[in-house]
Amino acid sequence: MDIVGHARCFVAVAEERHFGRAASVLGMAQPPLSQRIQRLEKELGVRLFERTSRSVTLTPGGALLLDHARALLAGTDTFLAAARRVRDGRTGLLRAALPSGTAAEPVAAVLAGLHRLQPGLEVELHELSTTEQLARIAAHELDAGVVHHPCDTSGLALGPVLRRELGVLLPPESPLAAHVDVPLSALTGHDLVLFPRADAPAVYDELLTTCARGGYTPATVRHGQGDRFVRGLIDSVHAVAFAPPDPTHPADASGPGIVWRPLTGAPLSLRFSTAWPKDRTSAAVTAFTDTALDVLHNTAGVFADMPTSPLHLRPSSEYWL
Repeated sequence: MDIVGHARCFVAVAEERHFGRAASVLGMAQPPLSQRIQRLEKELGVRLFERTSRSVTLTPGGALLLDHARALLAGTDTFLAAARRVRDGRTGLLRAALPSGTAAEPVAAVLAGLHRLQPGLEVELHELSTTEQLARIAAHELDAGVVHHPCDTSGLALGPVLRRELGVLLPPESPLAAHVDVPLSALTGHDLVLFPRADAPAVYDELLTTCARGGYTPATVRHGQGDRFVRGLIDSVHAVAFAPPDPTHPADASGPGIVWRPLTGAPLSLRFSTAWPKDRTSAAVTAFTDTALDVLHNTAGVFADMPTSPLHLRPSSEYWL
């Protein structure tokens, strides 16, 4: 028996005290309404109404059950409203990710934007590499993220692709620190610090291929992720690393410490976009992708990009040949 539907009929008759008026309120004919009340009374084993040709009144048992019926309907309406909000992404849990090494300011800005757009949304924000994001999205453990390209984008919807040009972090004693900008070929003799290849294999290969084309083939590639660890390697082993412009390593820095310089001709960049499953778009996912895009687009050195090759294909790496 549809207990909610029958309870709705019971409450309507109790409030209208008339089967005809109750049927009109419910948008149904009177005979089916009378039949529903009879079935409800039979199912409950309680007579709900005293009926005469001129009036309909609640029995003592009906009066006792009326408040419970109203509570059942209120709870049902609350449940259905909550389900609609979850379906539309206006409440519930959003599991999202930003790339490893994202600065504190963009993280805070993304969370603030989500709170503004979806105040009832619980956000679980992770710092994950592109490889980790793709694996978790495929396993339905992540709703949306920001991935670096090129990568395998099959089954994903993508936001606009953005590009952030990379410069080079140099040891403070390097003669190259005196240059306005640095050609890739001038880095010969320096080791290179890169993120672990497993984090984004195609991006890793693309960076090394571009370096090789530009005349720089590092004798040793060292791996690091955290800013302090990378800077420690640069300082201690006379290595270099690629990084976007950032207030912590301005191009006009002087004195002791790591020095950042732009690369001549801007040959290196990171391309990235928001990504989410094509079949799992919701208002919460849209809020995240819109917010992340806005925050990242307003980050120093970020520009809109028009890819000239498919984003899901791995480049052939001349560096490894």
